[in-house]
Amino acid sequence: MAYQLSAVVADSELLRDHTAELDHAVLGELRQDFALLPVTPQLVVELTGSLPDYAVDERSAEQPFGLVLSPPLVEVLDSWSRSGPMAYLEAEFGGGTGYQSAAVWLSGTLSWGPGFDNVLDAPREQWPINAALTRLGVEPGAWIDPFAELGLHLESNTEGWLAHGRRRLSADYWDELVEQWENQ
Repeated sequence: MAYQLSAVVADSELLRDHTAELDHAVLGELRQDFALLPVTPQLVVELTGSLPDYAVDERSAEQPFGLVLSPPLVEVLDSWSRSGPMAYLEAEFGGGTGYQSAAVWLSGTLSWGPGFDNVLDAPREQWPINAALTRLGVEPGAWIDPFAELGLHLESNTEGWLAHGRRRLSADYWDELVEQWENQ
């Protein structure tokens, strides 16, 4: 099964405050009072006034993201991070291969990353997305790692997260469905 993610993750109130007036912002509720903002081409245009640019080369440590983080987009992330830490997360997997990348902004500047990994043979806490989420303040819990703890596994692509947000679902909603199913 394929997995694709291109999103900003931060405290849900922080993201609500900064996206309330945006037409193309859809927030997906996660656990621990975090939210996910799927980064779509329409959102990039709304935030920056320009079409997004995408890398044509294979992802690497030198080019960790498929979405080119343009100076105007970085300015938005810098600005929003003055209200609290936020991360840009990107992942793509299919057929057993893929990558994940992440970067964290805090106090108006890039504070960590970008981290990139296309092997994922290090301990889970060192994987880029988990490392970024830990820096955001995600607490350990019952799930295997910060990625699963927040519920980032619940949708497999941007369209799924957009539907998740438009339906105002939470990660807990899916847990409740599983519990109901198991009890039947």
